Amino acid sequence: MENEPLIDMALKTALSALYSAGNRHYHNLAHIEAMLALAGDYRALLDDPQAVEAAIWFHDAIYDSRAKDNEIRSAALAEKKLAGRVDAERLDRISAMIVATAAHKLTRFDDAAATRDASLFLDMDLSILGAAPDAFDAYERAVRCEYDWVEEPMWRAGRGAVLKDFLARPHIFHTEEFRERFEPQARLNMARSLETLQEPS
Repeated sequence: MENEPLIDMALKTALSALYSAGNRHYHNLAHIEAMLALAGDYRALLDDPQAVEAAIWFHDAIYDSRAKDNEIRSAALAEKKLAGRVDAERLDRISAMIVATAAHKLTRFDDAAATRDASLFLDMDLSILGAAPDAFDAYERAVRCEYDWVEEPMWRAGRGAVLKDFLARPHIFHTEEFRERFEPQARLNMARSLETLQEPS
């Protein structure tokens, strides 16, 4: 199975087209490429690197900022496109990783290796939070563009609630590796962003 990539060129081309849609300012191909680069950095720690790569490629395949079911629909697309390429148990793990990005909490993983892979995958998805301040600010502006239909007071309240939720967690990242590399800067970035959101407009 390892010789046959789960994500072949045809799938990469089809998925790249989805990620190139004009309304994607952050959840685009650059985000996928950044996650794939991190998957490369941490490949030695992954039990099933190809499953993680598949989850990366599919996790934001369906993205509509007005919808509440993007993750479930992205997982369903993965199940449809990967059917026949992968056994049911492995496909279930890929799907569960994608669905877990909705709340960035670990659920449905009872196997230690799968839990570890999912933890690293979720941390890769959130790594932008711990980026250098200018990169983090660019990310914040890009996400705001994706939600340009939301009026400013509502945006400030909603985004503020998301940041507060993350900052209230004992750890933003699930793994020691990502905590060491990204957590201190992530807390600084989010606290600064929250302060800006709470300023009078």
